[in-house]
Amino acid sequence: MNIAVVGTGYVGLVSGTCFAETGNNVICVDIDQAKVKKLSNGELTIYEPGLEVIFERNVKAGRLHFTTELKDAVDKSDIIFLALPTPPGADGSADLKYILGVADDLSKIITEYKVIVDKSTVPVGTAEKVHAALAANLSEGLFDVVSNPEFLREGVAVDDFLKPDRIVIGTSSDRAKAQMEKLYKPFVRQGNPIYFMDERSAEMTKYAANSYLAARISFMNEIANLCDIVGANVDMVRLGMGSDSRIGKRFLFPGVGYGGSCFPKDVQALAKTADDNDYDFKILKSVMNVNRLQKDIAFKRLSDFYKGDLADKTVAIWGLAFKPNTDDIREAPALYLIDQLIDNVKEIRVFDPEAMENVFARYGDKLYYAKNQYDTLDGADSLLIMTEWGVFRNPDFDFIKTQIKDGFLFDGRNLYDPIEMIEYGFKYSSIGRPAE
Repeated sequence: MNIAVVGTGYVGLVSGTCFAETGNNVICVDIDQAKVKKLSNGELTIYEPGLEVIFERNVKAGRLHFTTELKDAVDKSDIIFLALPTPPGADGSADLKYILGVADDLSKIITEYKVIVDKSTVPVGTAEKVHAALAANLSEGLFDVVSNPEFLREGVAVDDFLKPDRIVIGTSSDRAKAQMEKLYKPFVRQGNPIYFMDERSAEMTKYAANSYLAARISFMNEIANLCDIVGANVDMVRLGMGSDSRIGKRFLFPGVGYGGSCFPKDVQALAKTADDNDYDFKILKSVMNVNRLQKDIAFKRLSDFYKGDLADKTVAIWGLAFKPNTDDIREAPALYLIDQLIDNVKEIRVFDPEAMENVFARYGDKLYYAKNQYDTLDGADSLLIMTEWGVFRNPDFDFIKTQIKDGFLFDGRNLYDPIEMIEYGFKYSSIGRPAE
């Protein structure tokens, strides 16, 4: 099939590459000429495990192309995916200017039937707005608008796309349904479902799924905080909860709060949709509030340890991305910590396997960017773990103990055994677990 993907960000690039991997001809469109040039030369612009191999294979095979020319891509394609940014506005609502802007552009260049697919995460009712923008210059028979939300987890997005748990397609058109079913059939050969529904339900499904997962994280963070107070161990509580088939084991790990490109803005957007419709979505508001407070916990633990006197301290931070296996620092808890520390300590020494370049773009020479995780410890008084990268799970504790002068180790992802850390001689702090 012939496909255009408008937008080469995280969702667009993964989607376009994976569609090409199943034999389709894909043209990815972006207005950023420098990015298109890099991609056309075989250089990936995001880090995502497993993407590079299939990206190179499909560029080489001539199935994956990149251009800045929207009309050329549209003329050669039957299905057009809109994978454009929907950043949160000041009031929390999703900004649709990029999607509706492209829809307006499409209305002026489409000359034969096309399926226009909202792949971006968009509020309920967006398909109707896109339809209206297209209908301003096109007759009804020349297009259909489909809602097809993505459920990609950064770090395992390629597997999620190629072997999805489910595919959700919102459309009221039999013609568009047939096209989308044909496109996705190779991805569900093992029997995972394609759910066809109306456009509004498809749009709501994406927000509902992400908001529920965010709620699980915030709930476990609250449980962990209470465990700290009453002397319970959240690891044991998590095991006891997760063994219940009604609850399950996933998204029950407490930490320093959720971040990334999806959960924060999707929860905000759903809450704003509720407000716009005069519904007080109390749980979502609590989820957001808990997460804001949880992102303060690393700074609070460090400040409490030093009784508020941080002025002459050098702090080492392991992990900057919002989660492992990505270079995405959007809403990352580590950045909240850096913002709190930057005017209050002597030096901040940081390391992350993939996110250093993105962090440098934000902070410049205000931080020391270490060559590796142990380089952060040179002259450090304390160490804080903010992202659960695999390389941090089994470090050289004997060496660490000789390096951090004050022995304070804050484990914001509960990677280490508290008893072992005390035996090593650390002044150890984690989330919801007794250290003795």
